[in-house]
Amino acid sequence: MSDIVIKAENVGKSYLIGHKSNERYVALRDVIANKTKGLWSKIRNPRFHTHKNIEEFWALKDVSFEVKQGDRVGIIGRNGAGKSTLLKILSRITEPTAGRVSIKGRVASLLEVGTGFHPELTGRENIYLNGAILGMTRKEIKTKFDEIVDFAEVEKFLDTPVKRFSSGMYVRLAFAVAAHLEPEILVVDEVLAVGDSEFQKKCLGKMRDVATKGRTVLFVSHNMAAINQLCNIGILLDKGQVINIDEVNKVVGVYLSINSEKQESVDLTTYPYRRGTKEAMFAWVQTCNLNGSSCRKFSIGENIILNFRVNVCEQYRDKKIKLAIELRSSDGIRLCNMVDVDSHFEINNAKETEEISVCLYDVRFYPDTYYVSFWVGSVTSTETFDRVEDCLSFEIIGGGNLTARFLPRSAGLLFITPEWKRNA
Repeated sequence: MSDIVIKAENVGKSYLIGHKSNERYVALRDVIANKTKGLWSKIRNPRFHTHKNIEEFWALKDVSFEVKQGDRVGIIGRNGAGKSTLLKILSRITEPTAGRVSIKGRVASLLEVGTGFHPELTGRENIYLNGAILGMTRKEIKTKFDEIVDFAEVEKFLDTPVKRFSSGMYVRLAFAVAAHLEPEILVVDEVLAVGDSEFQKKCLGKMRDVATKGRTVLFVSHNMAAINQLCNIGILLDKGQVINIDEVNKVVGVYLSINSEKQESVDLTTYPYRRGTKEAMFAWVQTCNLNGSSCRKFSIGENIILNFRVNVCEQYRDKKIKLAIELRSSDGIRLCNMVDVDSHFEINNAKETEEISVCLYDVRFYPDTYYVSFWVGSVTSTETFDRVEDCLSFEIIGGGNLTARFLPRSAGLLFITPEWKRNA
């Protein structure tokens, strides 16, 4: 008997997307005329689209893979890569336009806040409703009821309509229901990011428990550390297509390498992977050594300088802005988040263009590739003006004055040389 529980064969999903016309308004006569033309054209050609600016967009194209029972599969990729679309197809929420998907077993999905919940029903009623949707009897749900409530930590609000729940409470209860009602396949999207860090740890632990019982987990996240901790298989999507399927650490490495610039100086004016309100934006970033020469390879213990340029909109030049830099390892572990005020640095009355240097002295990371993200935002709120993720990378290599032995990446994160002495 085959242990394959999910098989996707040449799966594609297309949508029709419209583009705005330049017309300032549309009159009633235009609507009637367009409908009449469209009806006649559809009779002659069923595939005719009345709007000239309608385009066919393929969110997924030619996606094929197999998942075995008990696999913990991490699906990764940039925003718009097709991850959520794929999960909706696997959860039978939407049908593929092309290809086919075979699924063996009961699927429980948590794709967005409140998936499968009725807002007017209480938390208690929604537990039973979700269980019924999964095909469970009332008796089966009752045996798991106390575990679900304990895990979700919402006992106090159990008889409150869920429309009054906060987003965190919603997610806690939704995940608890999905994970405890014994599905053969558990599908979880980035929605866990809504919860606090302690709850996220609980969720990862629960998903590991589910997998050890022979069930299958599909997990989408931008948190590479969580993907590495939970999953054994990785699927990398880009522009709706599968780029790589392999052991999860290898797939994460490919993902990070193709999405960071392998050069010491990067023009960010057209960089696509960013988010924010754009009151201030990064224009250029660079790594260089203490002599000021552009460089992306450093020995253990060298100094690394991060140079960058940030452009500030006119209305914010008399206000305070805050800057931060984040470093991650090749397996997605966040090493540090450096904020300007922690080093007693502030930009007051910012100019149109600010050029700033951040010097990291005596960097003692083990040999590996490290990824740099930049953030700028408001001092007075949590508003993000610009966040550019993994736009720059640098390598720490073996050798140098500090090392007298071979240092593999697997040895750890930080190279420490304490004082050693023999006690008399």
